[in-house]
Amino acid sequence: MKKILVIGGTGFIGFHVIKEALKRKWKVTSISLTKPNRNRRQKKVKYILLNLTNFKKLKKKINDNYDFVINAAGYNKITSLSESLFDSHFLGLLNLLKVLKTKKLKKFIQIGSSAEYGKATSPQRENAICLPKTSYAMAKFACTNFLQNYHRNNNFPATILRFFLVYGPNQGKNRVLPEVIESCLRNKKFATTLGNQKCDFCFIDDAIKAIFKTLFTSKSNGEVINIGYGKPLKIKDSINLVCKLIGKGQPLFGKLKYKKGTNMKLYPDIRKAKKIIGWTPKINFFQGIKKTIATYK
Repeated sequence: MKKILVIGGTGFIGFHVIKEALKRKWKVTSISLTKPNRNRRQKKVKYILLNLTNFKKLKKKINDNYDFVINAAGYNKITSLSESLFDSHFLGLLNLLKVLKTKKLKKFIQIGSSAEYGKATSPQRENAICLPKTSYAMAKFACTNFLQNYHRNNNFPATILRFFLVYGPNQGKNRVLPEVIESCLRNKKFATTLGNQKCDFCFIDDAIKAIFKTLFTSKSNGEVINIGYGKPLKIKDSINLVCKLIGKGQPLFGKLKYKKGTNMKLYPDIRKAKKIIGWTPKINFFQGIKKTIATYK
């Protein structure tokens, strides 16, 4: 039986990773800061509550030999420069690497973020010069650089999957699409920007397939790989489609200003994912958002 450790197992991506691992009858351990809510608690999972920045507790709890580790940990608030935010990513990663037993380890996947690119020109390629603008993006980028060096110096089997906007069932309500869906279902008026940003939306099922393909692809070691749908969509068009499918909702475009540092064109070149891990997204936004909306009713 394969053993997998999921950091951030009570979060959106972590929950779906665990769900797939259980389907494969793997032994699953989750580490997170909070208990899983009612919708995300899964049977036959060992849930450990701790902060990766607490080295003593981490060392005491992590005493198994894992085949795979998925690191989807860390605070994801991206507005303020915060020492605790940086620590939760970078210091947490360093502590994790110190306590992991690597003899049996086949793959370590770091969940990166498109925010690492900052204002790099779209479509973003993995070899682009990254100009992260937020503390969250800087922390993620620091983890990416460290893991690539760690791989080069120690042959550590790490891959960084740089996700764009992942969405789908069971996502937290503090995200853009869940907020739009909730507002439409209640037929509310809701403020938004002009919505002219071009973004990339990746459905969670496609994202999970990318993760599990990477687990079994050794030539991905040391690589940064973009994971997204690969075709840009205006935020305004995504909101209008949600409203149309639900048949309710009144978006007030232009009532909110764009956040400082917003990249108006943020979508990836995904050819590397196709080449190295043999992954191609299957679910377009229309299909994915229909599946997502159906879980709210």
